[in-house]
Amino acid sequence: MGNLELLALAGVLLGALAQSATGMGFSLIAAPAMILWRGPHEGVALTLTLATLCSLVPLLRDGRYARPGEVARLLVPTLLCTPLVALALRGVDARWLAPAAGIGVIAAVAVLASGVRWTWLRRPSGALAAGAASALLNVVGGVGGPPIGLYAANADWPPETTRGNLYAFFVLQNLVTAFAVGLVLPSPPELAALALGTAGMLLAPRLPAKAARTAVLAVSLLGGIGLLGGAV
Repeated sequence: MGNLELLALAGVLLGALAQSATGMGFSLIAAPAMILWRGPHEGVALTLTLATLCSLVPLLRDGRYARPGEVARLLVPTLLCTPLVALALRGVDARWLAPAAGIGVIAAVAVLASGVRWTWLRRPSGALAAGAASALLNVVGGVGGPPIGLYAANADWPPETTRGNLYAFFVLQNLVTAFAVGLVLPSPPELAALALGTAGMLLAPRLPAKAARTAVLAVSLLGGIGLLGGAV
């Protein structure tokens, strides 16, 4: 097992831990390592498959808190845009996708870290923009979470509602995107790392939200820089 594969497995484990405890973070942490190891196309596709599985078990716990109307408001533009973005990028040289994903991760981290508050995100046009941006980032780099996280932060949902809405959204979004870009099935070691990290949902009630958010953003920033460095 090579160093890049070990890095990818660590990304899956840490990403699953963050996702199951906070509602998001899997792809931001896992995608950069996966892309460095498997390349832009397979790395993104594999991240999407794992991200779908990562939200399934926590959804069983927090799904009762989800608000279907809020989830649908974000999901409709995302699902409409996803096949269009995938089709538009199908012929793009793979050498451009890794740095594009890296830039997307770094920009997403910067936006989330800023704690910016935009009242227009509460409007239908804000949900439309967040869903479309998520579709673009998910196809390019498997990191569709930040626009949705930003929307959720401005929606002022309670923590359990945030987790329930995010899990429901990500299961459907990542499943559709995985088929749009080409489904890649995970290996047994990747599934084992995912299962171990998913146990992090036991930490959700006692994990300090600010500390978890800071850790996710820090690891994600390093991953985005790593993608840019690996593309040079």
